[in-house]
Amino acid sequence: MNLVRNFATVGGATLMSRVLGFVRDVLLAAAVGAGPVADAFVVAFRLPNLFRRLFAEGAFNSAFIPLFGRAVEEDGEESARRFAGEIGSALLFCLLALTALAQIFMPFVVWALAPGFVSDPEKFDLTVLMSRIAFPYLIFMSMLAFIGGILNTYQRFAAAAFAPVMLNVVMVLVLGGVLFWGVEDSTTLGIILTLGITFGGIVQLSVVVIDLKRLGFRVPVYRPRYTKSAKRLLVLGIPGVIAGGVTQINIAVGQVIASMQDGANALLYYADRLYQLPLGVIGIAFGVVLLPSLTRQLRSGETAAYQKTLNRSLEFSLVLTLPAAVALAVIPDEIVSVLFQRVRFDEAAVEGTAAALMAFSFGLPAFVLNKVFSPGYFAREDTKTPMKFAAIGMVVNVALSIAFFPYLQHVGIALATTIAGWVNTGFLVIVLWKRGHFAPDATVLRKLMLVLLASLLMGLVIHFAADALAPYLKDGWLLIRVASLGALVLIGIAVFGLFAQISGGSDLVGLAKSLKRRNT
Repeated sequence: MNLVRNFATVGGATLMSRVLGFVRDVLLAAAVGAGPVADAFVVAFRLPNLFRRLFAEGAFNSAFIPLFGRAVEEDGEESARRFAGEIGSALLFCLLALTALAQIFMPFVVWALAPGFVSDPEKFDLTVLMSRIAFPYLIFMSMLAFIGGILNTYQRFAAAAFAPVMLNVVMVLVLGGVLFWGVEDSTTLGIILTLGITFGGIVQLSVVVIDLKRLGFRVPVYRPRYTKSAKRLLVLGIPGVIAGGVTQINIAVGQVIASMQDGANALLYYADRLYQLPLGVIGIAFGVVLLPSLTRQLRSGETAAYQKTLNRSLEFSLVLTLPAAVALAVIPDEIVSVLFQRVRFDEAAVEGTAAALMAFSFGLPAFVLNKVFSPGYFAREDTKTPMKFAAIGMVVNVALSIAFFPYLQHVGIALATTIAGWVNTGFLVIVLWKRGHFAPDATVLRKLMLVLLASLLMGLVIHFAADALAPYLKDGWLLIRVASLGALVLIGIAVFGLFAQISGGSDLVGLAKSLKRRNT
């Protein structure tokens, strides 16, 4: 049950971060709506996040954790310290160089990521300014990923998982101040928001640095050199740039195309934030916990434990993901209107965001399964195979985005991302199975079919429940609307839990008892 305990730690912290993220996005919607400042903010914030998830969380951790884990298991802690020092120094040097280049060439970067902004010089210049201020966030988040990889190897998941909470705390305070003082000037708004992002990055990094000191692991500082360790990390890391960051690459492609439609980037951002709640809590938590666990089991020759862990992760992840995906597909309008519709976020913005959210919802299981099965490759230091599948997914995404956009606008971009996600995940599962690195458990597969049925039945119930609660969801006081949405959520949880438990799809009562034992 160690997997469940670690997942609960990471998932719980991630859930806290996502809830605060919702508060942040509600305030953001009220402060800037879906207009030019919102479009500029989305690009400025996504730019360092894109590089962070490509070069830090994706490529870096998929390569660093197995190598660092090997150093700890086979060569001892002193060798692991030396390895960490060499890699940390090289990483920081590369980040500083990349940031300097980005500051110089930022107009070209923004032009490449949002070419549609060129027709509006004011929006383009604001995006360049905001991107320059926000880009150093990459440094702090990448170093956080580096330190988090060390902590995760030693089975310390809490600090790295809790760190994102601090960004949302900072941004909630910043946006609260913006609304309280009534800041309306576009440039002033942009500067304040992006300074908040950079300061939030500093606070996040401080959280993991403190935990590393508590662990007693000191990372030595070396002059950046191209050592044998750095070379091996680079060999593994380059394919991981694509494999670990496929979702971000797809989103970036969508961003380029969406810049051709006014407000589209903002609409996709708000929809993305909503489906990222279950993806973050479930998918990212499993990705964080699984890689060091599978690496350790393979290094110890525990093949049976490895297979059990992978099957258990498949079952547990979809038990949590499938009902969430169905709910997002069935009641997207209700979710978006209650959470965001106020001040500058009007009915048109609700409709556009809800349509994109529905398209994203069908891909949620694929995105989570990607996080579950990718560690099966990374634990074997194989980053090239996932890279190939990610490249296929990117081609599918680009082709479908271009094909769908003239007819479906921003919704076509969301739909293309979903289809590409399923293509990539399908290849991951099939090849892992053919190589004998994943042996599907027949009992698990039977349970998953029952979980899918329970999710569909739940979707039917909340559809009719939403119709019954429509007068309270659409109009009236915000408190009543939030309470009505909360009632829908509780109904969905109760119905799914009942169907899943009775059918034998999942022993939710047993799972609850195991988590209770963890806390006693």
